[in-house]
Amino acid sequence: MTGQNPVFIPGPTNIPDRLRAAMNVQTTDHRAPDVAGLVQPLLRDLKKVLKTETGEVLLYPASGTGGWEASITNTLSPGDKVLIARYGMFSHRWIDLCQKHNLDVEVIECPWGQGAPAQEFGKRLTADTGHDIKAVLVTHNETATGVLSDIGAVRKAMDAAGHPAMLYVDGVSSIASMDFRMDEWGVDLAITGSQKGFMLATGLAIIGISQKALAATKTATSPRCYFDFNDMLGANRTGGFPYTPPLPLIHGLRESVDMLLEEGLENVFARHRRIAEGVRRAVDAWGLKLCAESAGLYSDTVSAIYVPPGYDSGALVAHAYDTYRVSFGIGLGEVAGKVFRIGHLGSLTEVMALSGIATVEMAMKDLGYPITLGSGVAAAQDFYRGAHSIGNSHAA
Repeated sequence: MTGQNPVFIPGPTNIPDRLRAAMNVQTTDHRAPDVAGLVQPLLRDLKKVLKTETGEVLLYPASGTGGWEASITNTLSPGDKVLIARYGMFSHRWIDLCQKHNLDVEVIECPWGQGAPAQEFGKRLTADTGHDIKAVLVTHNETATGVLSDIGAVRKAMDAAGHPAMLYVDGVSSIASMDFRMDEWGVDLAITGSQKGFMLATGLAIIGISQKALAATKTATSPRCYFDFNDMLGANRTGGFPYTPPLPLIHGLRESVDMLLEEGLENVFARHRRIAEGVRRAVDAWGLKLCAESAGLYSDTVSAIYVPPGYDSGALVAHAYDTYRVSFGIGLGEVAGKVFRIGHLGSLTEVMALSGIATVEMAMKDLGYPITLGSGVAAAQDFYRGAHSIGNSHAA
């Protein structure tokens, strides 16, 4: 048998059979009146995932990068100043996108392994007495380093500075897997995609938009057509799209949101937390270190793990795939060759996580890593057994 092994990359993630079945639909007329009955309730339910009552949600046929571009071009003009910190590959790529759109990008350089520097954001905004900075851009979950940043703390720093800048958040590898509070945190643009916490194939960018961000579209002069917010909102009011939408993916997203709400968002977050903690216990048992510098920064969707000096993490990932046909994440950017990544998000259980822990453990042993075979698996097993001991007791 082939193709049965789960992936342990931080996206795209494993697709449940229920979602594969939902996407297996015959061609239908995307302008038929019953499409509205699919699209409009879905957009309303996506607000529950983003935890917004006041914002709007839009879907674009794109990856998360398309969501970034849509957010920038609809709300900013060439020459506008934005503030962003670089602490991983995906914050780096967002900087690159802004520069290519001729924005004035003020970059705060941070060590990889740290998160968004809320206090430094506050200092820069306080110093910006002319309010030249139009937006603060934050990567919520830095997929390259396994670091989760505190968006609530960034918002508090912005409010303390009394600055009117908008807050844009890349939630591609966090939303639908970890708690995200768009309204509470004052997020103006929240960007994610279908291929991670929503457990689908790549192809839908999902954007939450505050009323403040919608107002900014009236003055923004960046060119946009395909990604125009107002064109999309106008079409969505009747349940349609301004161009041909990927209906199979939208059917899949409808089913995905149903699965998330049936499980309960808090239960989804707790499941990710349990699985992630088991992985972290395994890392500790191997005697290895996470890239994230402290426990408060640990991501519940991906762990980036340093290999010992003298070892190449890329070779480890390649060996795991070539020998056992299981995919793990390579190191990116400044941590290329130094870390491998275990993605533990989306359609995943503790039992599935154990298979990934066991596989990478075998691969490390094959390559002569100084680990004890079985140590990581045992540490994760002990944690998972304890986490489930009450709920799975015969007396329950």
